[in-house]
Amino acid sequence: MKLNGSEILLECLLEQGVDTVFGYPGGTVLNIYDALYKYSDRIQHILTAHEQGASHAADGYARTTGKVGVCIATSGPGATNLVTGIATAYMDSIPMVAITGNVATPLLGRDSFQEIDITGVTIPITKHNFLVKDVNQLADTVRLAFEIAQSGRPGPVLVDIPKDVSAALAEYTPAPAVKARPIAPPKADRLERTVEILAEAKRPLLYIGGGVIASGAAEQVRALAEKLDIPVCSSLMGLGGFPADHPLWLGMVGMHGTRAANCATRDCDTLIVCGARFSDRVAGNPKGFAAGAKIIHMDVDHAEFDKNVLSTVRLAGDLKETLAIVTDRLDPACHTEWLAACAENRVEWPAFPTDPEAPVDPSVILRTLRDLTDRDTVLVTDVGQHQMWSAQFYKQYAPRHLLTSGGLGTMGYGMGAAIGAQFAAPDKKIALVTGDGCFHMNLNELTTMVSYKLPVVILLMDNRVLGMVRQWQKVFYQKRFAATDPERQTDFPKLAEAFGCKGLVIEKNGDIEPVLREALATADGPVLVDCRISKDANVLPMIPPGGSVDQMIESMEEYENER
Repeated sequence: MKLNGSEILLECLLEQGVDTVFGYPGGTVLNIYDALYKYSDRIQHILTAHEQGASHAADGYARTTGKVGVCIATSGPGATNLVTGIATAYMDSIPMVAITGNVATPLLGRDSFQEIDITGVTIPITKHNFLVKDVNQLADTVRLAFEIAQSGRPGPVLVDIPKDVSAALAEYTPAPAVKARPIAPPKADRLERTVEILAEAKRPLLYIGGGVIASGAAEQVRALAEKLDIPVCSSLMGLGGFPADHPLWLGMVGMHGTRAANCATRDCDTLIVCGARFSDRVAGNPKGFAAGAKIIHMDVDHAEFDKNVLSTVRLAGDLKETLAIVTDRLDPACHTEWLAACAENRVEWPAFPTDPEAPVDPSVILRTLRDLTDRDTVLVTDVGQHQMWSAQFYKQYAPRHLLTSGGLGTMGYGMGAAIGAQFAAPDKKIALVTGDGCFHMNLNELTTMVSYKLPVVILLMDNRVLGMVRQWQKVFYQKRFAATDPERQTDFPKLAEAFGCKGLVIEKNGDIEPVLREALATADGPVLVDCRISKDANVLPMIPPGGSVDQMIESMEEYENER
């Protein structure tokens, strides 16, 4: 049958199982939006307040479901507004297809109105991108985009469609949904070497990253850990890949990780790395990270091997399959003494303050939120102190329940991602933890939440400063607080009400539980909770950049006295 390019695009989206797209209309995508009008009974379009919000929403949808997220924007500024969201997805290996319009093909390269070379712009932050100049190639290009986005190490792909291509007629032939490309299994000799090393290990440690979530390998990680009696730690992106209430769990590793996890990386004799990349926030000093250990690195991406830390064995392949093979070939083991040594480094959370008039403690807010929400709640964060507090104090028990910008560290990510998560999981409670700095960046998406009556609970950690940057200035710049105390006077509850959203306030510890209960019980739209915390609340522990666990800062008072 003959369809125009826009209809072919939507038919291809339906082929791939797409039922929701996020976007913002404009001149060069008018044909696509006309088709969306006709297909509105099969594809739901969510109108965000800004294209960046649409890209983060597609990202949040993908992280929550494991499916490819889709966003649409017009040419020029519409396309460039997607760039931060595309880069966020790229850094965290999130499958996304971004569809942009462009000026008609005869106008390309002529500095036409709202023309931009978006394929050129996004080369470094996409797995691949396409400029479709022939409508007869559109269907195959869209299918290939979905195949690339979800194959191997997932990531974003951009498809740029000139306006005349979206209007031109072509023959459309239906096709089944594309599948991810098969991945070759690890080499036999490397599997044998891995089994030998693990059989001899006295102090083994599992370090998991975002690859465990992406590959759906959480069950395989647990099976290996339990069979060999191995403690487990995680990067920020790996949280949820191993249940936080499991006796083998040590917590997050790295700059703001637990003492138990960081000491284990120092003391282990074997480190099994599953879908992690030894980022600088984990291995601040790459040469000193797990320096005395044999390192077994499992990853789907060959480029990650020996990039930051040299490994003893490199196992390339699908993580889920690789872990299953290794676990099957090993005999059960017991590491009682090693586990006891790891347990000695556990630091319990401080008790809840008993004084209801005491200043608001962000850890208490997040621990109370954890107590009041079920395990199926999806937590979304922005970036900064609140992000680290969320990682430390809101325990994760399963994959795809924590959405956060790990690699790019995108302030303003949370609002769009929470929207995507709520559409991906309409029956789940979505909670967004943000800071006043991050919220100011994309607060316009509050209107999207209100328009669609999304019952997202927004906890705004309001310290009136740029908290994480200020903390670094406190530690490393002798308290020269340059541009981190902007003295903004935003009344967040009134702002929420102006958008048509309920606004609540937490001013003291006694407010925390009743206010959170009220917020969580609201079902007809978003609720913004202004959590008024101290500007001097810090994220601890903290390993200085380039440092090691032996330089961990656990008390600001002790650190300042030592200086």
